[in-house]
Amino acid sequence: MAEKSTSQLDQTLRLPQPFALHYGDVLPDARVAYRLVGPEGAPVVAVLGGISAHRGVAGAPGVGWWPEIVGPGLGVDTRHFRVLGIDYLGGRGESSAPQSGESFPSLSSYDQADALHAIVRHIGLPSLHAIVGASYGGMVALCFAERYAQWVNRIVVLSAADKAQVLSTAWRSVQRQIVREAIARGDGAAGLKLARALAMATYRSAVEFQLRFGAAPKRSDDRFRFPIEDYLFARGDDYVQKYRAESFLVLSESTDLHYVDATQVQTPATLIAVREDQLVPFQDMQALSARLNGPRQLIEINSIFGHDAFLKEAAALIPIIKLALAEQTT
Repeated sequence: MAEKSTSQLDQTLRLPQPFALHYGDVLPDARVAYRLVGPEGAPVVAVLGGISAHRGVAGAPGVGWWPEIVGPGLGVDTRHFRVLGIDYLGGRGESSAPQSGESFPSLSSYDQADALHAIVRHIGLPSLHAIVGASYGGMVALCFAERYAQWVNRIVVLSAADKAQVLSTAWRSVQRQIVREAIARGDGAAGLKLARALAMATYRSAVEFQLRFGAAPKRSDDRFRFPIEDYLFARGDDYVQKYRAESFLVLSESTDLHYVDATQVQTPATLIAVREDQLVPFQDMQALSARLNGPRQLIEINSIFGHDAFLKEAAALIPIIKLALAEQTT
């Protein structure tokens, strides 16, 4: 049998005008950028990641944000599925987003789901085979399944629940205030660096940090320097090269505003929870599973990488995702 030809479509879609947002604002001249790549005629899987993710899902590291999971023979097998990625509204990439110094309306994860639905209709798909969503992307997947149930056959949700954990909101609120005060001083990048460094301490587990950075501090000039500092601030430096402070504020807030009525979600769902996840605790995923109103399974994994397990635990996740996408919808 001849192999299907592979194509890539990169487009920016102008959304319906005016584009009314979930919290009552209007986004003028709203647009969303997307990339569709894979065998022509194959089922389409939308793949959505955290707030830093973008439409480039597959490909070499640095090109695609999830190359460990999406590719030939992997969890989302690009030999059999077309992959749809988007640039989030308000975020990184070519979709509508705040520019430096600009204000931007508050966004809901429902607004991202609305943008994804507009893309699906624009492409002419009868439905998505699945949405695979990790972290913020899992929140969007749940919103899409509630609002557009006929447009998706199944969802795979990694480390995302139906509402934000209050302790996680506490951490992110401090991060946002650091960024706001830095922007007010005219140095948003400095604030974003600190906020990202703080965020990294919530993404990972205490066990990993102890193993990697448990050595004694060293005296440097007039103070002691702890091994963990270099790691955290290096991650912050790297982040400010890729992301705007204003976009961070928008999507961090959107994460904490997230709420979906799980009892209205009937789409078959595979939920993947990480025991060591500080941001989305296992009990929150259990509660989500109990409230869903359709076929679902909750799969637990252990990982010292905590919330970042979706980026680090390919060996564990590939068979789970592959099986979830292969199962027949009931």
